[in-house]
Amino acid sequence: MISTVTTKGQVTIPATIRKKYGIHPNDRVDFLIEGHRIILVPVKTLRDFRGAVRGNGEPDQERQAAKEAMGRRTIEEMS
Repeated sequence: MISTVTTKGQVTIPATIRKKYGIHPNDRVDFLIEGHRIILVPVKTLRDFRGAVRGNGEPDQERQAAKEAMGRRTIEEMS
């Protein structure tokens, strides 16, 4: 599928791709470079995974653990 880059550097992601990969308005995407290729990858957040697994009945501990894990991941990505 071909798309055109605007003067502002914007590109429209075709609707079939947005639908297939669950990309919605205001979602974040990441651009990866592999050789001479640019790969667009949807960035999933904790909110996207809400309800995917059953909790152990202690939401405050789960929430804190998730925040700490996200903090560690952010630090690793920035390093």
